[in-house]
Amino acid sequence: MKFFGRSGLAIKTAGIGAALLFSVSAGHAQSASPFAGFDGAWTGTGTVSLSDGSTERIRCKADYKVAGSGLNLKQALHCASDSYKFDLTSDVTSQGERISGNWSESSRNIFGNLQGTAGGGQIDVFVEANGFAANLSLRTNGTKQTVQISSKGEIRGVNITMTKS
Repeated sequence: MKFFGRSGLAIKTAGIGAALLFSVSAGHAQSASPFAGFDGAWTGTGTVSLSDGSTERIRCKADYKVAGSGLNLKQALHCASDSYKFDLTSDVTSQGERISGNWSESSRNIFGNLQGTAGGGQIDVFVEANGFAANLSLRTNGTKQTVQISSKGEIRGVNITMTKS
C-alpha cells in the first residue's frame, strides 16, 4: 500500500477523513446527549470516487471517548484503501443544534475545522482545511450510520457505512 500516489491528494484525503471522522461522531445529535452510546469501537466500509472517474474501496476503524456530560467527543479514525491511508483525531462539541470542532492528521501535520447542524436524524456539515472544503450528509438508523461526502477536488465523493462493534 503506498502513501498518496497522486499529487495534492494528501490534504484532500485528510479532509475527507476528517469529514468521516466527524460524521460518525455526530450520528446521535438528535438526542439530549448527542454523543450518547458512542464510547467504544466502530468499523465500516464503502467507496471513494476520484475526479478521474475511478472508485476505490475504503475500510475504516474508529475509537471514541465521550466526556463533558455527553457534549464533547474525542476520536481517533484510521482508514485505508488500496492506494492510501490516514490517521486522524478530532475534538468535537455540541451546543444545541450547532456542532463544531477541530481535527488533525498527525503524520502530515494537517488540521482544520468542522461545523454544521443536527436534527431529526439528519446531519449537515461543512469541513474545511487550507486548500480543501467538503459537504457531508449523514443519516443515522440504530447502530448503523450512512455517510455521504461531496467535494469538487480530486476526491469527488465518499460513501461509507459504519457499524458499532
